[in-house]
Amino acid sequence: MRVLVHPLADNKGNKFRVKYNGILSKNGAEQVYLHAGLGYNGSWAAIKDIAMKDINGEWVADIRVEDRINKFNFCFRDSADHWDNNSGNDWSYRIL
Repeated sequence: MRVLVHPLADNKGNKFRVKYNGILSKNGAEQVYLHAGLGYNGSWAAIKDIAMKDINGEWVADIRVEDRINKFNFCFRDSADHWDNNSGNDWSYRIL
């Protein structure tokens, strides 16, 4: 597994977890950031970097989405500004 996104149970059903163990973690990154854009119909809006937590060699971040958001676009970077962007394609997760 390189990237995994799955919903988390909460009272609104709009929180999910991203797990990462791609090339940045395999190359010994000291810190990995989730570079995320929450938007509608594929847009990269409300862009933010979220520091991920290293849990047993796997980087993890939880994120909550706001109403009227139906697309979560993301990639990863480390503290040395190396990027993993899925070979230029980024990742996206449709929120139903």
